[in-house]
Amino acid sequence: MVNLIVVAGAIVAESRLLIAQRTRPPELAGRWELPGGKVTDGETDAEALARELAEELGVEVEVGAHIGDVELNATTTLRAYAAMLLRGEPEPHDHAALRWVSAGELDDVDWVPADCGFLPALRRLLS
Repeated sequence: MVNLIVVAGAIVAESRLLIAQRTRPPELAGRWELPGGKVTDGETDAEALARELAEELGVEVEVGAHIGDVELNATTTLRAYAAMLLRGEPEPHDHAALRWVSAGELDDVDWVPADCGFLPALRRLLS
């Protein structure tokens, strides 16, 4: 069975993490996530994440270290990577809103369930 890979970017600037508020599906609308998307055939994780962040946020990033994996279901894996903003000001092209949060604010965010698995790694990234 083919495993679908979804990538998410932990963009950190000045000790703050950029998070994005979902608009869909209805059960996740209004909740917050690390932005990203699906890896397509022939793409590396880094290429897919750079493409997705350009499409969703209008920014250019440098993809850094792998920070963790979460199994979404039997055929889908979510992989998170650190990312550094190189160019552009993030805008919510595919989300309701964007927000910068500190390590101390991570527990106050209404996260999508899948991204909760990254919280320990995100705390380390922000410290």
